[in-house]
Amino acid sequence: MEHPGFFETAGPFTLEAVARATESQVAPGVDGQRMICHVRPLSDAGPSDLSFLDNKKYLQQLATTKAAACLVQPAFADRLPAGSAALLTKSTYRGFALALALIYPTSLRPRVCAPGARSAVDPTARLEEGVEVQPGAVIGAEAVIGRGTVVAAGAVIGYRCTIGRDCFIGPCATVTHALIGDRVILHAGVRIGQDGFGFAMGARGHLKVPQIGRVIIQDDVEIGANSAVDRGALKDTVIGEGTKIDNLVQIGHNAIIGRHCVIVGQCGISGSTELSDFVVMGGQAGIVGHVKVGKGAQIAGASHPKDDVPAGARVIGTPAKPIRQWMKEQLTLSKLAASSKSPAADTDE
Repeated sequence: MEHPGFFETAGPFTLEAVARATESQVAPGVDGQRMICHVRPLSDAGPSDLSFLDNKKYLQQLATTKAAACLVQPAFADRLPAGSAALLTKSTYRGFALALALIYPTSLRPRVCAPGARSAVDPTARLEEGVEVQPGAVIGAEAVIGRGTVVAAGAVIGYRCTIGRDCFIGPCATVTHALIGDRVILHAGVRIGQDGFGFAMGARGHLKVPQIGRVIIQDDVEIGANSAVDRGALKDTVIGEGTKIDNLVQIGHNAIIGRHCVIVGQCGISGSTELSDFVVMGGQAGIVGHVKVGKGAQIAGASHPKDDVPAGARVIGTPAKPIRQWMKEQLTLSKLAASSKSPAADTDE
């Protein structure tokens, strides 16, 4: 059965209504009565969807999108394909935020239980035989939990979340806007599915961008204490099968983590970053957004790639570079420092 999603739409809305709400203008010659039902990424949008362009990295997707309309700056309007209408604005990200607030009004605030719920286990939740719900845990409306799963004391499973079989949801962990597979372990204090860090910055203040994606956690994943995985903005945040994540790790919205990755404590993975299978990140490493890390690549502790990392590469440093290059540079610097060292530097005077 297909999951019904976490956010109901308030639409459909005419393109003119969307333009008013997003502080944009319908391009000349465009039918303002065209109906908009959803907001989708450029690559996924269809004939009743609104999309947007805020990063030049996605110009190719703009040229091939099937969206009914797209929020764009005037300079890029002529790159839209025939059939996709332009909503012209100087601030596409702000317009995107306003469109989400219009079409998905309930997305501005997290939803865990049904309004007025009093029972610790909502009557609409479905628990298979053998589920253990410990004291103080809360199971929200329409949640589904598979047999053999333990929901430890104080944990919260939110509205419409699904948890597979033989999982362990640790004490005081929270799961919202998420679909979780079998044999997943979430240790104490893990946070799954909260808002990603999205704000349209501007001179009038920082406008909250609703996050309407999900978190997908595949089978046999383990996530350490007090780590956080933000839900997607439009697409899903995905943690691949068998991946192991240490304590105090932050994974941003729309990140894609491959299968059997190892992410050590205090790492930070920015939004829309993609890790292929079997990637290893040492402690305190961090990756900027919209970067791809190839299969089997290794990122040394406290290192920070700013560009794509090829498959099988081993990188170190800030900004990260191939380990052999980094070692040669360190050796050269050491030799330079030694050759310029003054004899007086060795004295105590």
